[in-house]
Amino acid sequence: MTVKTDASERLLIEAAQKDPRRFADLYEANFERVYAFIARRVHHRADVEDLTAEVFHHALANLPKFEWRGAPFAAWLYRIASNAIADRWKRASREHLNPATDDPPDPRGENSPDEIEKRGRLFRLVAGLPRDQRAVIEMRFAAGKSIAEIARELGRTVGAVKQLQFRAIRALRDTWESRSKKKASSKHG
Repeated sequence: MTVKTDASERLLIEAAQKDPRRFADLYEANFERVYAFIARRVHHRADVEDLTAEVFHHALANLPKFEWRGAPFAAWLYRIASNAIADRWKRASREHLNPATDDPPDPRGENSPDEIEKRGRLFRLVAGLPRDQRAVIEMRFAAGKSIAEIARELGRTVGAVKQLQFRAIRALRDTWESRSKKKASSKHG
């Protein structure tokens, strides 16, 4: 993070500490990375969404106690997320939930901030797809279902599901590339 970015982040934090409505700026700046950080460790979308909301709720509630120490604000959010994931896993273990339905935190450890950010962008892009395309992508790549299984569940032909998958992947790729070009040109401009 550059000095300029550190200073602007610090200003955002101070503004949000004075006026909680300003927390929305911090939320927007960090949502994708926190979502991806959690999604890397928790493999059920509903749990990822719940935990992400929990992290930002906790961060907002505790923002007055936050002290700037020069580290990125995201580091504080990652620590909150790690604790929330660990708490959820402990609670699930105590309740004797089936380990096949609640995954433990990923033992491979931290990912690079760039990888986390990319995953967050991808999750947001998938969420923006038309409903049928999003359903196919989620069932195919998040749930690991076959084209035939998806076709049965959606009441569609195999060919229709393949076409939906093709269109969704093309839309994701085109949007990703277009946003990457815009991001690169804004860094140089």
